[in-house]
Amino acid sequence: MTTHKLRPALRLGTAAIALLASAALAGCGTVTTAEKAESESFTVTDDQGREVTLDGPVERAVVINSYGNEFVRAIGAGGTVVGVDRASLNRLPYLEVGEGEVIAEGLDQINYEAVVELDPDVVVLPRNAVWQEAVEQLDPFGIPVVVATAWDYAVFDETIDLLGQVFQQPEGADEVQSFYDEIAEVVHEGVDGRPTVPVYWETAEPYLTVLPGSGFHALIEAAGGENVFADASGGDVQEELTVDPAEVLTRNPEVIVHEYEPTATPVDPARFAETRAEIEARPGWSAVSAVANDRVYIANGFATSAVAKSIGTLFLASWLHPEGFAEVDPEHYLQRWIEDFQGAEYEGSAGYIGLPGSAE
Repeated sequence: MTTHKLRPALRLGTAAIALLASAALAGCGTVTTAEKAESESFTVTDDQGREVTLDGPVERAVVINSYGNEFVRAIGAGGTVVGVDRASLNRLPYLEVGEGEVIAEGLDQINYEAVVELDPDVVVLPRNAVWQEAVEQLDPFGIPVVVATAWDYAVFDETIDLLGQVFQQPEGADEVQSFYDEIAEVVHEGVDGRPTVPVYWETAEPYLTVLPGSGFHALIEAAGGENVFADASGGDVQEELTVDPAEVLTRNPEVIVHEYEPTATPVDPARFAETRAEIEARPGWSAVSAVANDRVYIANGFATSAVAKSIGTLFLASWLHPEGFAEVDPEHYLQRWIEDFQGAEYEGSAGYIGLPGSAE
């Protein structure tokens, strides 16, 4: 596999587009029109309401975003992936790609020249990526762009159905849908009729919390919780917002969750303990209900964001309403996701979930 030198957010100028498009039309390393004609084209509608036509079955795909790569692998199409973003490579070491297949340093830093050289049948990326730019840059080469947002709990059904269509893996998509529905039913049964619990969810950085539209907000509500910053505004493109520490005291959450960036590689449990100690030592936070009552949870996002955050919903629901989940082990679902749908080794929950001291 050719190794491509990456340039941040590489954009192709008019001359470069013309040159590369001419090379593509000349058949340099591409699938010819005659070969494509053997397969029937089909059209899908992506999560931005765009109708996107693919020439035939996807044999080569570029998938940008680790959650999307998890879904593509789960439905049985992982073998088609020939290009990924760096976060996918770092977070999912079991992917069948290497450094030479990294074509993006971030959701807004895509090396379009490298994408064109890979000659993919489709590029899949989430709505918080620069998908409009990708369409503009790749359309001259006949490379279709599909927007599918695998991290969003609220649109899981639509996303898994869309990916099943794109990769022509309806049975695989149905299996993932059934798994998701099973989790959702367990959560519903456990939280139904119970009062909501105020939750402060912190992502990656201290005081960086989530707003409606982030995906995490939907997770909190589905788990029988109440996002204490549901009424806040001014979030970034991912609907996350850095808040004043004093405001957390004022809103007084009963449960605090801090989520690290996701990685399939287990985290050293000592790190969970260090983060919890830092949160509990924040000035004035000893008076926060969650701290005073030992209800501060730390999580590796690979667990809590898995399956469009549905496994995270189950974990959170069991923390908010333990009486409703006495016979349920959320770890069982995490293990199934890793082993049955990702084809990877499960090493236990210790590297994914950091429970409060009294619960460990």
